[in-house]
Amino acid sequence: MRVSAKSGRQHPADKMTAGVVIGWEPMQASRLLSILMQLQARGRASARELALALEVSERTILRDIDQLSAAGVPVWAERGRYGGFRLREGWSTRLTGLTAEEVDALFLAGLPGPATELGLGAAAASAQAKLIAGLPPEWREQAERVRARLHVDPHDWYRAADTPHFLREVAAAVWNGRALHLRYESWRGVGERHLEPLGLVLKAGAWYLVARAAGEVGEARIGTYRLASIRTLHVASRGFRRPRGFDLAVFWAASTTRFEAGLAQLRVDVRLSPRAMAWLRNERIRWVPADRPVRRNGWTDAVLWMESAEHAARQLLGRCDEIRVLGPATVQSRMRQLAKRALATGG
Repeated sequence: MRVSAKSGRQHPADKMTAGVVIGWEPMQASRLLSILMQLQARGRASARELALALEVSERTILRDIDQLSAAGVPVWAERGRYGGFRLREGWSTRLTGLTAEEVDALFLAGLPGPATELGLGAAAASAQAKLIAGLPPEWREQAERVRARLHVDPHDWYRAADTPHFLREVAAAVWNGRALHLRYESWRGVGERHLEPLGLVLKAGAWYLVARAAGEVGEARIGTYRLASIRTLHVASRGFRRPRGFDLAVFWAASTTRFEAGLAQLRVDVRLSPRAMAWLRNERIRWVPADRPVRRNGWTDAVLWMESAEHAARQLLGRCDEIRVLGPATVQSRMRQLAKRALATGG
């Protein structure tokens, strides 16, 4: 049970456990703890912000705030444009509200490799040790079991790790909200970029920066930049204002969907052997059955969506004994050209 550091008295809120509050239903107790953790982490939050975070109505939030106050939790309401609810200054609870499943998820999410690349390896290990030490004994054993039996490797097979030269400098600019001036190499060539960094993403072993062009407002001109393509970097002393409500995960999901859709615009009709189907599955290359598939001796007609005739020819040529290209003619012609060139070079 928690004893208030200021008054020395025990609050009724100390009857809260990881998932149950005496006199309250488990679902409501979990929500009350979530509100308490939100206020403790944010410092201040409006009823609307809490409702969105917990996926309930604002009326439910207001009722829950009354319940917390009745239980002795010092929740203060402040009016005005920047008002909301907050906890009394200096008040905190030792309760985390974590369930056993949430403890597992917390340790599943830890990636020691990327933390080390960011210069946070020692800090991550120390934080994890402190977190384990603060858990109840039965959860401490479970956390240790998860950590000992699962390792996450974000790098794909046969690919070298992509640790960009400027990763830590860019990360520091992201954490501290500092603008960046850099020379960046894209398919158009090397050019100057003035960016406001909003977040870092690690995808398939490669680091990407999500940033907005300097001087823009809102979420206009937000783009993605591969850190390995940065040639020179200068971190500015000036800060910038982040777009209000910007969600990195939501932006990345929408951006990658648009990017993949923009690349895969060429329909390639193919006939696949069973081995080819296994290869595509192992390479995580998506394919769909043809409109009227013809199946003979285990082979089946299918459709691949690819970036261009050049890309399709080069990718499929090495599997031409297991993948027969039925169309378009541009891909077939380019495959023949590449095959003739390879034979001539080999001779």
